[in-house]
Amino acid sequence: MAQLNVFLPDDLQRWADARAVEGGFSSTSDYICDLVRRDREDAEKLVALRAAIDEGLASGVSDRTIEDIIADRRKRDGLA
Repeated sequence: MAQLNVFLPDDLQRWADARAVEGGFSSTSDYICDLVRRDREDAEKLVALRAAIDEGLASGVSDRTIEDIIADRRKRDGLA
């Protein structure tokens, strides 16, 4: 495992220590690791969302009405 030293202003250190305790982490280091892990996951989700948006924009405009779409979905779900 790699080691990283981070210097925080006193107020941020106290805040991080308190959040670690409140969150049930065994240490402030574990809390910081969790923050970085969640940030990475959020970044990956954002990349996927942007790709889905680009795909949707590239697919063009449909001539189907909302009623057509709902009817097709109901047929697919066995509701119609």
